[in-house]
Amino acid sequence: MEKLTIKAEKKIINGVVNLTASKSESNRVLIIRALCEEHFPIHNLAAAKDTETMVSLLAEQGNIKDVGPAGTTMRFLTAYYANTPGTWTLTGSERMRNRPIAILVDALKSLGANIEYLEKDGCPPMKIQGGQLKGGKITIDGSVSSQYLSALIMIAPSLTGGLEMELTGKIASIPYLKMTLALIAEFGAKYTFEGNIIRIEEGKYQGKEFTVEADWSAASYWYQIAALSDEANITLKGLKEVSLQGDSAIVEMYKTFGVESTFNGTQVQLLKSNTNSADTFNYDFSDCPDVAQTLAATLIGLNVKGHFKGLESLRIKETDRITAIKNELEKFGASIDILPDDEIQINQATVSSYNGVIETYDDHRVAMSIAPLCLKIDRIEIKEPNVVAKSYPDFWNDLNDKGLVSK
Repeated sequence: MEKLTIKAEKKIINGVVNLTASKSESNRVLIIRALCEEHFPIHNLAAAKDTETMVSLLAEQGNIKDVGPAGTTMRFLTAYYANTPGTWTLTGSERMRNRPIAILVDALKSLGANIEYLEKDGCPPMKIQGGQLKGGKITIDGSVSSQYLSALIMIAPSLTGGLEMELTGKIASIPYLKMTLALIAEFGAKYTFEGNIIRIEEGKYQGKEFTVEADWSAASYWYQIAALSDEANITLKGLKEVSLQGDSAIVEMYKTFGVESTFNGTQVQLLKSNTNSADTFNYDFSDCPDVAQTLAATLIGLNVKGHFKGLESLRIKETDRITAIKNELEKFGASIDILPDDEIQINQATVSSYNGVIETYDDHRVAMSIAPLCLKIDRIEIKEPNVVAKSYPDFWNDLNDKGLVSK
């Protein structure tokens, strides 16, 4: 079993960080390029394992596509290969073979897709007999995962007659949905999004050079580090003040904890001085669920109580992140209740102890959200630290560079 020890050699954090690129943007633009009749250059493509998997699977000639633990890749490729002539098998890790995909598959079948589950009903692996899909009108639950919707949106211009989607339920992660729509429009697709109806016209993508923005979810860990430090002056490179990424909401969130952001072109400076944060922090993470763990760990480190909602999608991530939040943060003396509708209540937030080794559950965000708590406690031991390669391969090196030493 691999294990890493994290220790803060200093509590004042300064310096420049060259962030990894957004895998959300990278993966979407890769699918759009695959659907485009002309190859175009993509600059600053994410180094994340998920994105490397997407690049590899789209390039290889074989018809068996193993995505490993990459959920986004599985969902996007399911729609892509359903609309691509050939016989394809999509499979993945043990966790992936238990992650639900029926909502997307049912929608694709209503458009004429031929998809067969090979093991567990409603989950990968799947056999896909791909071919030109018809367009038309579909109704789909928008409350579970925006990735199902994004997968359909990206193939929509290539469908005969285009696509009209009526979304039911509370729409999850709307900024990610809007990111996908903005990106297809960037490459020439035409759409409308009115109320709960998305209409996308049939048409062809137009290839053009594209540069991927840095990853705001990766930036969240540096906002967390700034908040937990005694003082901080950190410059994060590659970020836009007006971003397609929903996780950019952290700019406003972390003002609550004394972290101010100043943008200059494509970089942002984080400044933290000795200011008092609020006693409580309540937030609806429906638009940015990936940063909920980061905020939960921040609250624990600052002795701030809180109530989080909008976390439903965290149940079907790389692990059940709601349970992981409770299990791992309670090792630091926190008291966390899981409430109905997958909300969580942080009752006792003082870092009063540290008991045991941090489990990562094969989930990159568990490891990265807890590591900064080393600023509030002597040291932290983290199992399977290499899980960070899924989205932020240089995370431990970047922490080392700023005095948060890993051994």
